[in-house]
Amino acid sequence: MSSYDFPDDLLQAQRAWYTVYRQLAQEENPSQTTVLRRTLQRLSVRIATHPYWATIPSGAPAARMALKQQTWAPDTEEARR
Repeated sequence: MSSYDFPDDLLQAQRAWYTVYRQLAQEENPSQTTVLRRTLQRLSVRIATHPYWATIPSGAPAARMALKQQTWAPDTEEARR
């Protein structure tokens, strides 16, 4: 598996996406779910259109999975504490 040097803003955006996604899964207030969904959409666009992806020739799908795996792990470790 290749290692990728993701920019900090891309890592932060993906971590924020996971945080908002978890909040949405637990939210019961309909007006708040709308806000959270819009936030997810904005973060999704920011992640998908980040200039970093243009620097990865034909390896973008693997790099996107690596980004998800790298940003998911810290959250799951914190949840175990």
